[in-house]
Amino acid sequence: MVKPVDVVIVGAPIACTDGVKDTWRELAGWVAAQLEQHFGDQVRVTYHDLFDPACPPLPPDAALPVVLVDGEILSSGGKLSVPLIRRAVEARGVAPRRSVSA
Repeated sequence: MVKPVDVVIVGAPIACTDGVKDTWRELAGWVAAQLEQHFGDQVRVTYHDLFDPACPPLPPDAALPVVLVDGEILSSGGKLSVPLIRRAVEARGVAPRRSVSA
């Protein structure tokens, strides 16, 4: 088996009038499900809060959310884009898994 492509999403909890929401973590979970459906175990998605000790180092001008693919920054700020991440994974030679017909 080929080493899976590592996709790392860095976000942070958001404070609002209703308390603290973990929106980026929830969205990262949704992105992970989309990528797993498309690539299977050829991709591994990890989420880190910005201040987690295990969070990868980010440049000082990074804006959340940050998406890294195999350690390289793909996007900083804005929305999490599944098509953008899929293209980056495919550019590393990972082919979508075949769909199974009933």
